[in-house]
Amino acid sequence: YTFNDLSGSVSLAWVGDGTGVILALTTFQVPFFVILGQSKLYRENYGKSFDDVTDLINNTFIRSEYGIATGPENSGKVILTGEVSGGHSSRVFLSDNFGKGFTRKELPFTLKMQIIYNPDNSEMLLALSINNELWLSEDFGNDWKKIHDMVCLVKGRKNTIFFSTSLNGSCEQGMLELKRTTDYGKTFKTVASKIFSFGMGGRFLFASVMTGKGTLRMIQVSVDQGETWDTAQLPPVGHEQFYSILAANDDMVFMHVDEPGFGTIYVSDDRGTVYSKSLERHLYTNTWGDTDFTNITSLRGVFIASVLDEGSVRSVVSFDQGGEWVPLRKPVNTKCDATAKDPEKCSLHIHGSYSNAMKINSPMLPLTEPSAVGLILAHSVGDAISVMTPDVYVSDDGGYTWIKALSGPHHYAILDSGGLLVAVTYSPTQPVNQIFSTDEGQCWGVYNFTNDPIYFTGLASEPGARSMNVSIWGYRDSLLAQYWISITIDFRELLTRDDDSDYVQWLAHSDDISSPSNGCILGYKEKFLRLRKDSVCWNGRDYQVTTQPTPCPCTLDDFDFGYYREENSSVCVEQPDLQGKVLEFCLHGKEEQLLSSYRKIPGDKCEGGTMPERKEIDLSQRCVSDRVGPEPMSVPIVIMVIIIMLLSIAAGAFFVKKYVCGGFLVHRYSVLQQHVEDNAADGMDDPLETNHVQNGKIEFHDDSDE
Repeated sequence: YTFNDLSGSVSLAWVGDGTGVILALTTFQVPFFVILGQSKLYRENYGKSFDDVTDLINNTFIRSEYGIATGPENSGKVILTGEVSGGHSSRVFLSDNFGKGFTRKELPFTLKMQIIYNPDNSEMLLALSINNELWLSEDFGNDWKKIHDMVCLVKGRKNTIFFSTSLNGSCEQGMLELKRTTDYGKTFKTVASKIFSFGMGGRFLFASVMTGKGTLRMIQVSVDQGETWDTAQLPPVGHEQFYSILAANDDMVFMHVDEPGFGTIYVSDDRGTVYSKSLERHLYTNTWGDTDFTNITSLRGVFIASVLDEGSVRSVVSFDQGGEWVPLRKPVNTKCDATAKDPEKCSLHIHGSYSNAMKINSPMLPLTEPSAVGLILAHSVGDAISVMTPDVYVSDDGGYTWIKALSGPHHYAILDSGGLLVAVTYSPTQPVNQIFSTDEGQCWGVYNFTNDPIYFTGLASEPGARSMNVSIWGYRDSLLAQYWISITIDFRELLTRDDDSDYVQWLAHSDDISSPSNGCILGYKEKFLRLRKDSVCWNGRDYQVTTQPTPCPCTLDDFDFGYYREENSSVCVEQPDLQGKVLEFCLHGKEEQLLSSYRKIPGDKCEGGTMPERKEIDLSQRCVSDRVGPEPMSVPIVIMVIIIMLLSIAAGAFFVKKYVCGGFLVHRYSVLQQHVEDNAADGMDDPLETNHVQNGKIEFHDDSDE
């Protein structure tokens, strides 16, 4: 399909799940060009038919950024945000029928960010104005009411809304209050004060709070939506540094604690309060805010990250949720590139966000999908970042082994729940006309999708990787202009076989079948049904990942509190600052002692076997931490001295018991006091919105303390 307009930008939005409805918005990057052209809206059915529905939006100029907001799940709701001359209000077009029709609505405010849907009720909408006013609609955008002034950051969770607000009329971080409403703005409760920023992950609510010691701040954690808070046992950071939630679920949190240019990754316990060191010298730049940390969603417990090592950057992988990190194995029968320090011992380096920021020729980030068990596609070179051109590598076992699939950089996509991979050569200066398809990277077939090559810009496939359709987007040059082109391929017409005999059982995390612990990760084994590698058949849209979990006996590998494994080592060593010490920490206002430094890894489901003793003693002693709340807490120092002299007994006893747990928490647990550096860049702590990456997933680690 050829788009007969001269727009410089195209935005795609999938509406619904399995509907095949795509909205394509062609527009200009800046509103200035509204006098030269207009936005055009196209409604497509899996790219097979295109309807120009621009008249449904009255030829209004639609924003190229946050112009399209689609509703959750299969609601069929779409909101388009238009530009209005003068900029004093915003115009939106609302659809509740998968884009078949739109209703125009003038908003009483100008949008500052994309409208937020309630994931459980798509009728409920939240919006933030450029004047920092928080607005709410309970009828899908037809009527709006302002519920609060001077809101700096807002996040929702079901029927609960959290937002930071300022008392002095400015969003000065460190002087904000965190408020909560559970009745859509009818009543509010202040749950924290003196906050710098806040974030959410899994069941945890986080706030970074000024400690009162100069510019230092600490992380507070709540698991009851802000009713009670506890201090996370993490090093404090200064104003040039930041905290970042790299990954979180209901069991645990990966937290990055920054030093200029890199930092340390910690993993939490199941309360989000006590943390163990996981990975040192984790690369997370202040300059761009880029990190190569990747959650491999196709296999549980697997994460890939980059570390700074003697001036170079290289990848490491963890298969046990941050317990141990090792280099990525070099594929058999492949050579290291010419820049490798040791051509015989190099490992793979996976290119991520940092590589993109460094303008290395890798057009896509690593790609995984939960429905494609074990599959990873990534660009890599041997042994750290090099000047060599990256190639495409594929792993079908969650990152344990890799094969080189394609030479040079490519755009790629996962289709049919991993049953089909497709790729197109990335060549910004040369037109292309071929697409490569494969069964898990084993054998690649080549197909000419057009006789007239196009300048390729990207692949578009339905989120969730269940579809067998892929659209190839690009443009062609004419004498005076460039025109967008979309070419859709339906692989369902090519693959017709559907047979249960094409599936085999696969044991995840397995490398030694003879070992009884083979495949035991986080306390249990998992077997999956997957397509045979040589099978030419399709999974289909209704395909569901099936697993057979089996508990394993507990071993020391299932416990790690207070201990960590140095990179590329399986030996647990005690954290240096805990050697020979009893850990004391403040939890719910009571001081606790951990006499044993082991604890079970969150999410671990092992049964029986070796169970290290863990003792917690509730000292029943009030302690004061940096816990936040709507009212400032006093800082009492309680000294109790009891002198008992029994004159009637020949011997006298003198006993003094003294507890001190006050002021701002003494970090008996923190690894090292982080020192403020003067060479860090400013601006990392400004709240940023959620990033949607090209594989359809959402990353939540952009905000400094989020």
